[in-house]
Amino acid sequence: MNIDALRLQLASRQKLALLVGLAALVLSGIGAVVDTKHFFRGYLLGYMFWMNLSLGCLGLVMMHNLTGGDWGHATRRALEAGMRTLPLMLLLFLPIFLAAQNLWHADLYEWANPEHVAHDKILMQKAFYLNGSAFGIRALILFAFWLGWAHFLSKGSREFEKTPTLRIVERLENWSGPGAVLFFLATSCAAFDWMMSLEPHWYSTIYGAFFVVSQGLVTLAFMIVFIRWLSKYEPFSEQLTEKPFHDLGKLMHGFVVLWAYAAFSQFLIIWSANLPEEIPWYLNRINGGWIAVGLFLMVFHFFVPFFILLSRHVKRHKNKLIWVAGWMLFVRYVDLYWQSIPAFKEGFHFHWLYIVPLIGIGGTWLFVFFWQLQERSLLPLPDNSYESAEAATLKQAQGA
Repeated sequence: MNIDALRLQLASRQKLALLVGLAALVLSGIGAVVDTKHFFRGYLLGYMFWMNLSLGCLGLVMMHNLTGGDWGHATRRALEAGMRTLPLMLLLFLPIFLAAQNLWHADLYEWANPEHVAHDKILMQKAFYLNGSAFGIRALILFAFWLGWAHFLSKGSREFEKTPTLRIVERLENWSGPGAVLFFLATSCAAFDWMMSLEPHWYSTIYGAFFVVSQGLVTLAFMIVFIRWLSKYEPFSEQLTEKPFHDLGKLMHGFVVLWAYAAFSQFLIIWSANLPEEIPWYLNRINGGWIAVGLFLMVFHFFVPFFILLSRHVKRHKNKLIWVAGWMLFVRYVDLYWQSIPAFKEGFHFHWLYIVPLIGIGGTWLFVFFWQLQERSLLPLPDNSYESAEAATLKQAQGA
């Protein structure tokens, strides 16, 4: 099947994603009226999953601008399409913003309720930071940075596609260097505001790094699944050989280890300090049946994929690697579920509103993703484009 058949498949899946997404969002809206509290909890859970994917695409684009590699050439178009979904995520952030303003009786953030703050000394001391207005202003600044950087990187990539020159390569590198540092700080701030503040008495300095690693992991898993599907069509069937899958498998293996390192470091520091303001976070995730989910993550988010991805054969075999990547997408959702739902101090349970918003946001995300993917050339530039741009620039300089 050729590139025209691929475009037809993308258009078909784009329509399907939109239909499924809109249907799930309508059902979520009904749930918001029937059970407001569970709707907002499920919406935050679904939003963070797909937001991590959008931000992960932006982070990996900057990472490839700075380091290069075959893995980036194979996924470049998909990563750029993923980071251009950020305007949609800004729109979909509205319910979370409303919850932070204590509207609709969302009961999502404890610090957003004036009655709770008035009877809590710690919340009163943090009120200058944890309040609805400051929450909205910080979110606006974060989105301005993410959208701005994504725009300039996408614009530079489009220019490079038309006229590959060393000047454009250097500009992309110059944007990506400081951008990577600011990206880490911005993502950490978002993790503190949107997730860690669900339990405003608790804090962890590793929490931001943990979320940055999680974004990279979920994005790599998604890219492996996507380019595996892409490899069924020409000319991708010839270009997407074992090499890019092997590289992506090694990167995913590394991020699995980084995830475990961040998670264990946080646990070890809190366990050794044994401070009353820190240990309740883990107590909420041990009691009430939640320990089973924690053990599941320990085994199936780290140990099992770690040992499977040690195999060079698995990393180079795209039909096997895709199963590992698909599993990592699932356990990333389970991890977010374990991070967020125990914050409301309820025993282990599952609610239909914990999955429907995930499908609704995901359907609209995929619709925009496929749309952005078709807006640009589906074929990435050759692997040696950067080297060719440098050689062409040097030749012009010598000629001058």
